[in-house]
Amino acid sequence: MKTKARKLPKAIRPEEFKALIKVIPKKDSLSRIAFLLAYGSGMRISEVLKCVPQHFRNNAIEIRGSKYGVDRVVPIPKGWKEIFFKELPLKVKVRALQRRFDKYKQKANINPLLTFHSLRHGFATRLTESGVPLNQVQVLIGHSNISTTNIYVRASPMDAIKSYEDLF
Repeated sequence: MKTKARKLPKAIRPEEFKALIKVIPKKDSLSRIAFLLAYGSGMRISEVLKCVPQHFRNNAIEIRGSKYGVDRVVPIPKGWKEIFFKELPLKVKVRALQRRFDKYKQKANINPLLTFHSLRHGFATRLTESGVPLNQVQVLIGHSNISTTNIYVRASPMDAIKSYEDLF
């Protein structure tokens, strides 16, 4: 019996995120805030839309009743400004926010296969590529099973050989 191959998530790369943010007009702070929360904290779109200033505590954001009713804590994104609190909670529906993402990704001329959820994948990918231990990535991303988080690990044979040589 064949097991179904798991597709790698489509993660936005740091340079694509910068290009995306650059094309957002100054007056559209709602999109800027939503994209920053998803990419800088790994939040799901539903979590971004439920986020209120009271969730920000001790340099972290408390997410209550996330997927499957799980609570978790995520970092406040780098680049977060005090003025953003005035916009929370974001007054937009899920589909409208997804459309905004699609509009700006096209304008930024980045990978057309990316979705709003690619921002969350970008967060997790960036963490694993930066050497954050997988169990810590699991906690930040809110996965109940480490094998789900494991999809962000792209092991290369040369990295494995280098790790071996460093140890022996």
